[in-house]
Amino acid sequence: MFVNLTDVLTNEGKVVTMQVETALEQFKIGDTVFPVKDKTPVDLTFTNIGKGKARIIGNAKITFSMNCDRCLKSVDKTLTLQFDREVFAPDMIEAIPDGAEDQEFMDGYQFNVEDLLSNEIVINWPMKVLCKPDCKGICRQCGKDLNTGTCDCDTFVPDPRMAVIKDIFNGNKEV
Repeated sequence: MFVNLTDVLTNEGKVVTMQVETALEQFKIGDTVFPVKDKTPVDLTFTNIGKGKARIIGNAKITFSMNCDRCLKSVDKTLTLQFDREVFAPDMIEAIPDGAEDQEFMDGYQFNVEDLLSNEIVINWPMKVLCKPDCKGICRQCGKDLNTGTCDCDTFVPDPRMAVIKDIFNGNKEV
């Protein structure tokens, strides 16, 4: 969704507050699609902070359906997005300081809310999703959910430092 910022960028001291409904129904990262379970409207405040320059402050909450990284159970994870950006009018492009990457959300005087949300989701995406902090995961051999109980699989892991000695003994066996 695009928001026209002509009025804000051309009138010094102008402040506009609005709520924007997002059309986001799913989010794709790599080959994985995460459905949106719940979302709030995006609260936006546009403030003119100088000639052809505006500050955008906003927030939103989006709940995604994900899988636990250890046991693969379905988990709902809410991302709280808060952002504070500065954008410039198209005729002020030469005055943009180095590192003003926020212009990628502007198309002339139009501000792209969906692109900003996508960027904020990627920035705030969790590194690891767990169904509970002490999730035990699944058995590597049989696949049983270890949160519901233990399995009878052999979990012995030999010490890798002893592998060389084991190879010596196996090499000297007579057949």
